Amino acid sequence: MRRSDREITGESAIEQIILACDVCRLAVSDGDRPYIVPLCFGYRDRTFYFHSAGQGHKIDSLRKNPRVCLELDTDTGIVPAERACGWGMRYRSVIGFGTAELVEDHDEKREALEIIMNHYSDRSLALPDADLERTAVIRVTVEGMTGKQSGYGKED
Repeated sequence: MRRSDREITGESAIEQIILACDVCRLAVSDGDRPYIVPLCFGYRDRTFYFHSAGQGHKIDSLRKNPRVCLELDTDTGIVPAERACGWGMRYRSVIGFGTAELVEDHDEKREALEIIMNHYSDRSLALPDADLERTAVIRVTVEGMTGKQSGYGKED
């Protein structure tokens, strides 16, 4: 990382950022063209879970190439200055790399969808089998993550 003064290295600090985020951007490769999509997500044990329709560009791309990149950010805000080049952005962010798989097992799919729901709510919600059957679940096993921050400490 070019700006080591902004790097976050502790796994628990990186996970705190992940848990504070509402959206995860999933980047996939579509041949020679990147494709990125913002998604609701769940996270547990260095694994991300996403739900999706069973068909579409994202699913087609993942079937061809399961290598992905993830991006999450939170606590963002503009930091104005007197000079144009002095302006900045306050943020905490995470970038990760991993391999995506479509979850096929019925019980694992249900558990993954519960992990996603638990990220957004502490309520226990019904998940009828018909909904489960028509929903695709993507599991991304993280191979590496880095965190970065600005406006929250050591570089200020």
